[in-house]
Amino acid sequence: MREVQSFRQDASEGSVSGEDYHDFYKKMSPYLNIEKPSFLSNMTYLFQYQIGYMYVRYFMWNFTGRQNDIQGRYNSLNGNWISGIPFIDSIRLGNQNELSADSLNNKARNTYFFLPFILGLIGVFFLYGQDKMKFWVLMLFFLFTGLALKVYLNERPFEPRERDYALVGSFYVYAIWIGMGAFALIQNLRNTWSNKLVVPVSVLACFLAVPVLMGVQNWDDHDRSGRYTAQSISKSYLASIQKDVGAIIFTIGDNDTFALWYAQDIEEYRQDVRPINTSLIATDWYIDQMKRKTYTSEAIDIQLEHAQYAYGVRDYTKHESIIDSVRWDIKDFMNWVSSDDPRNKYKRVIQKSGGDPELYPKGTQEMVFYPTNKIRVNVNVENVIQSGLLKEKDRDLIVPYIDIDLPKGGLYKNQLIMLDILANNDWKRPLYFTGGSYDDSEYIWMKNYLQLEGLVYKLVPIKTPKNKNNPYLMGRLDGDLMYEIVKKWEWGNSDSPEIYHDPETRKNSISYRSNMARLAEVLIDEGKLEKAKEIIDLNLEKMPVDYFGYYSLLTPFIEGYYRVGATEDAHKLFDQIAEKYRDQLEYFESLSLNLQYDLGEEILTEVERYRALIEVIIDNNDEAFMASKIVAFQNHTAPFEFLYGSYDYFTSQEDFVAGLYIGGDSIAGRSLIESIASVYEKRLSQLSGLDPEDQTAYEEIIMDEVNGYRRLMLYVSLHETDAYRDNMEKRIFIAIEPLAMFDSMFGEE
Repeated sequence: MREVQSFRQDASEGSVSGEDYHDFYKKMSPYLNIEKPSFLSNMTYLFQYQIGYMYVRYFMWNFTGRQNDIQGRYNSLNGNWISGIPFIDSIRLGNQNELSADSLNNKARNTYFFLPFILGLIGVFFLYGQDKMKFWVLMLFFLFTGLALKVYLNERPFEPRERDYALVGSFYVYAIWIGMGAFALIQNLRNTWSNKLVVPVSVLACFLAVPVLMGVQNWDDHDRSGRYTAQSISKSYLASIQKDVGAIIFTIGDNDTFALWYAQDIEEYRQDVRPINTSLIATDWYIDQMKRKTYTSEAIDIQLEHAQYAYGVRDYTKHESIIDSVRWDIKDFMNWVSSDDPRNKYKRVIQKSGGDPELYPKGTQEMVFYPTNKIRVNVNVENVIQSGLLKEKDRDLIVPYIDIDLPKGGLYKNQLIMLDILANNDWKRPLYFTGGSYDDSEYIWMKNYLQLEGLVYKLVPIKTPKNKNNPYLMGRLDGDLMYEIVKKWEWGNSDSPEIYHDPETRKNSISYRSNMARLAEVLIDEGKLEKAKEIIDLNLEKMPVDYFGYYSLLTPFIEGYYRVGATEDAHKLFDQIAEKYRDQLEYFESLSLNLQYDLGEEILTEVERYRALIEVIIDNNDEAFMASKIVAFQNHTAPFEFLYGSYDYFTSQEDFVAGLYIGGDSIAGRSLIESIASVYEKRLSQLSGLDPEDQTAYEEIIMDEVNGYRRLMLYVSLHETDAYRDNMEKRIFIAIEPLAMFDSMFGEE
């Protein structure tokens, strides 16, 4: 129930993605009463989303134009088709004359002004008039490689990535019609005018209108030449791993697996590392590969034999709560699940419970089960130190064992193999994780025993509790070790203005920036200020602000600059990021009110990220800088007060009051105090209008309002005149006097 309520809360706040919805319903569906959609709902979904959004949108990308390269999330900001004709695009997507610089400079913003689309339509009608048989052959080809695929695939919302590539067959057909349309247009013009120049001029016009226009528009976001960012991140992953000790790294998806394969197979880089894809290791052929030496990487050591993990065998190992009060050593656990003893099979459980095994499928009867989900991994301290897994200085931090609670449902084959590797490794070979997922199972249920090293996480027998403020920041960090790793990274030409920084390249900056920010923070805490500044400078040099987006991840670097004493650098970076937020907010302001409501989540997210910047300069008491920046924030966010409501909008700025006074702008400080006091007074007035009995139920809320007003009085006492303070005191007494809970106080007076 708690998990459902938490999901509902996240959904109401707009923080749930399509993938989150899918995962939630997949996990919780047995416990939910899910209403079956009506026929009308299904048809609406088919035509609006599956056909309209997931086919027509892609079709128009190719023949009218594309908004940008950011995956569409069913709003007007990203992933839509455009034409390049402002008044047409404005009808669908809002004002196109006030777009932010980032939107205009996105290299995947391509506009064809409907010209290829129109020429294709001419070709369709031309072929229909010329040869209906050929028309229907092509039309069937077009439909079956386009719309029919949408019906067959029955896509869910939202896919992990754009799926336009699956529909390329229908786009090829339309391209054929474009060629026919050009021929038809030229023929028609030749028959209409007898001038000899008609044909060459019309051929040239068609050539310029479609292939040349599309080539010019698409070149910059399709040109991969001279770009080495993919190679550099693959080498950075491998360079983050301990060398020549037989290290194993568990990878998750395509992007963090294929890159490592390329670096090892093609560039022969760090072939001492053994990548293991946690999805592929559910297959017998891949497990067999892992049990063989590859390059200089030794085979993995597991006790399961091929016959015990062959296709269809131990695909799922079920948990039966028989002795859950007992915690098994992981080796005993593996001995149990690897045994084919009839006592370890699910058939025995059925018989013990008085059931008839013959009522169950043969595969279920032969399924191995485990009687306890509690296991213990003992730590061989000497192996930990000798293998270089940890330094001698960390010996006293090493725990004697790690307890793991396995899923109460069961284990899939890939999870079982990961446990087998862990059980038979005995801390001789370092185990790493790429960190491409936050699911507990991807870290063998040991997320509290990780150490961040470069771009990867290493399993270490030192407990690091989860970060309560940010659970995505996992593991401990050895500042000196990670500094050495980061300095060895290859960056390719990530800082080049000439290359196309595609979405995946930009997305990779998330790991780089967050990990380097954590490193800088640790170095600062250790007093190594020069090294910390060097790390921040390196990130901003190799990943310039304008090329990589994800500006909120740069906020810790401003904090870092302040802490190392580089105030001017902090100002420069602040201004760069603040300008990005202001630019986007100005665009939002130019939209219609209805569209602003539709984009409320995106607008509020932008405002809050901007607010986080302001809080950094306030926290660092930058007196000469803060007042003007706070006022700029207020000016650019004021148009969106209606999205918050006046109360939340102004009370959320309470911390800015001191910043305005300290920064020397007492007029703005007093103005903010007046605004906050006004909403407190309005709220207290509403509460005082309740019956005294009803007020009792709201006493906690009333005291929150009163205490908020008192905090304002503290600012007034510190920064304002006596006359203004006396006036504010009168106002607060007037505001609380009608409240029943203060009757005794005023009665005594």
